[in-house]
Amino acid sequence: MIKTLSNKYLGDKDFWARALKLALPISLQNLLASIYSLVDTLMVSSLGDVALSSVGMANQWNWLMQLAMFGLVSGASVFIAQYWGVRDTKKINQFYGLTLIHMLAVSLIFGAVAFFAPEFVIGLFNDNAEVIRSGATYLFYMSLCYPAYALTYTFSAVLRSTEHVRLPMFVSLLTTIENIVLNYILIFGKFGAPALGVAGAAIATVISVWTGTIAIWAISIAVKNTLRAPLRELLSFDRALLFRYYKVGIPVMGNEFLWALGTVCYNIIFGNLGYQYYTGVTIFRTFEGVAFVLFVGLCNACCVIVGKAIGAGKPEEAYRDALRFSVIVPLVSFFVGITSIIFRHQIVSIFNIGAKLSDVTIATAAGIIIIYGLIIPFRNIPYIMIVGIFRSGGDTMTGMKYDLFCVWCIALPLTAIAAFVLKLPFLAVYLTMAFGEDCVKFILCIRRFRSRKWIMPVTEQGQSAIAESTNVA
Repeated sequence: MIKTLSNKYLGDKDFWARALKLALPISLQNLLASIYSLVDTLMVSSLGDVALSSVGMANQWNWLMQLAMFGLVSGASVFIAQYWGVRDTKKINQFYGLTLIHMLAVSLIFGAVAFFAPEFVIGLFNDNAEVIRSGATYLFYMSLCYPAYALTYTFSAVLRSTEHVRLPMFVSLLTTIENIVLNYILIFGKFGAPALGVAGAAIATVISVWTGTIAIWAISIAVKNTLRAPLRELLSFDRALLFRYYKVGIPVMGNEFLWALGTVCYNIIFGNLGYQYYTGVTIFRTFEGVAFVLFVGLCNACCVIVGKAIGAGKPEEAYRDALRFSVIVPLVSFFVGITSIIFRHQIVSIFNIGAKLSDVTIATAAGIIIIYGLIIPFRNIPYIMIVGIFRSGGDTMTGMKYDLFCVWCIALPLTAIAAFVLKLPFLAVYLTMAFGEDCVKFILCIRRFRSRKWIMPVTEQGQSAIAESTNVA
């Protein structure tokens, strides 16, 4: 009885073999990316509150662009994973080509704003002249690697969706080591280089990102993996295929962009309450990125496993595996949350190099970690369901509706009222944001999952299986 329940909700050996084969390399890749960000934050934090706050604000623009890109590749991954289930390489290459074109367009739009008007972007978050000047310098240089982000995101998404997960992991290891070395040299002026401060951090990132892009492409050409596709197939899409891509992809991009824009609005509120509070948020976000890597790995594994099953015409298998992921993720979240609360002071102390951070910043970061530890199971259930389950099933509209409602109609207005009308303490404002967004979304996602209406195949095999099950019912 217990073994049967365990297999149903936690998975059997075959499930874990499939899940870990995908989740571990992806988690490690994201851990390396988080270490990449962590090293930037640690080294910049040694320059003081102003430098760290300004880089955090500049990275909000970078993050907004990256989430728009994530929305595009997530939409494409729905098709690629399902077509991988039936090994239709021509269709995979068509969606690969479509994604490349759209990703580069997004990078150029965001890059133009960051290159020509960085002061305007930083000024949205804070009116301190020193913070704006420092952040604008960082953002200006960062704009030079936006096309590289577009290429790397696309390459990684195609490889993951076709179960080639090791190459992105190894390239991430290479670029993380390179970034650490270049940060040390360029920020602090070592080995004869000038001490460039925040500009050095940005230049190090630009070099590292382009190195990673070139490496992943060159290795893919050499080993002849999925990325080595004929140009004629990459560009062979027609109007009908473009319509299908937009029908699935636009809701995903809209979902990510609206959620990200809402988060940017939260940060504008936080920044206007004081840059020391915002520095505390920056420290927490860096830690959260490290803590989140396991969930990113599980979510990506879920996308591929569930999407592949649906594309191959196995909806019951897809639902069974989706149920397992929706139980495993909150259980892991609970343990991560408890551990974070217990070690919160040690976590924050890592960032206080040279004791240059203010007491307000330190107390704010520690307080946010407590809130995070308490709500993370509720926060991650909508994450795995919207990003890992609904999207892989072809249901990309639901997530956009839920985020539009929960962020823009509930959490953001309540946060603004708490901050500027009620003038509550900062941690109370942050708590209002967290509970306002996650509690309602949690309930909505559970209902949608149980309905099974998210199973929407894009392949002929998957659609036939759904039609047959409907006729039998």
